[in-house]
Amino acid sequence: MSEESDYLRTSPSVTSLSENELPPPAEPPGYVCSLTEDLVTKAREELQEKPEWRLRDVQALRDMVQKECPNLSTSLDDAFLLRFLRARKFDYDRALQLLVSYQSCRRSWPEVFNNLKPSALKDVLASGFLTVLPHTDPRGCHILCMRPDRWIPSNYPITENIRAIYLTLEKLIQSEETQVNGIVILADYKGVSLSKASHFGPFIAKKVIGILQDGFPIRIKAVHVVNEPRIFKGIFAIIKPFLKEKIANRFFLHGSDLNSLHTSLPRSILPKEYGGTAGELDISAWNAVLLASEEDFVREFCQPVSVCDSILGQALSPEGLTSDVQCDDSLRAVKSQLYSCY
Repeated sequence: MSEESDYLRTSPSVTSLSENELPPPAEPPGYVCSLTEDLVTKAREELQEKPEWRLRDVQALRDMVQKECPNLSTSLDDAFLLRFLRARKFDYDRALQLLVSYQSCRRSWPEVFNNLKPSALKDVLASGFLTVLPHTDPRGCHILCMRPDRWIPSNYPITENIRAIYLTLEKLIQSEETQVNGIVILADYKGVSLSKASHFGPFIAKKVIGILQDGFPIRIKAVHVVNEPRIFKGIFAIIKPFLKEKIANRFFLHGSDLNSLHTSLPRSILPKEYGGTAGELDISAWNAVLLASEEDFVREFCQPVSVCDSILGQALSPEGLTSDVQCDDSLRAVKSQLYSCY
């Protein structure tokens, strides 16, 4: 079994073609559900997903895309559209809005989404800035662990960290289990200094949070923050105005009290760095999963963007994506807040 299968269920591989064989016409692959019976039940109860109506719902969303957004360049595969239906509990209108936002976000922030592939982010991955822990939480959520102290600003800009986050989310959301269960974020702010915090101004914060809340088909079930210094009050002051109440209520600040963390994330699934019994934190396994997915990301994120797509991305840009100029005054105010935290 490959390293990747330890983290995610993958779709069946495509048989390679011989040199003399012409490729078949490009058609959406047929959907085959990989959910266990328990997850099918969970999806029915929490997401209003009915297996007997699943493909009908997908077709309904596909028809809406073709009718209401005929110029939207997007995949219409069953499995792809299901991500958006599940993220919005099979509400067709909200799923369509999420899909449009997802595609427009990719086109309106080229610094992050252009050329998004693992090989372009080897330095970030090697730094240990983020990884996915090998064990899920009791609800089946994968745990995305972020350690901002591993980032050295002089090595590369903060947008490279954001690229690595979206790279990881894109890989995670391929799994139907993740689509149903969602993810948990574990953010370790130990050692985060004022100089690092100042890079995360309102412009970046609003963009990132806007995409996570309204432009990406993933369910964030909890954000656990540990070892946060006093400076985190300033960081959270940047973030909170952009958070919806539902997401804001899922933030849990534990400080250095790991016993508090363990009430939500048991010691058995955590590395010893966080008081766990699952061995030392190892970033190599998840990095290998990402690097093995290079071809998938090249196909999806490294193709030329047409002029029409670029214009559409600007026209449909979500409210959360604003210009640098609009945020200049806010950034100066936030820097004052950060200094006052000391």
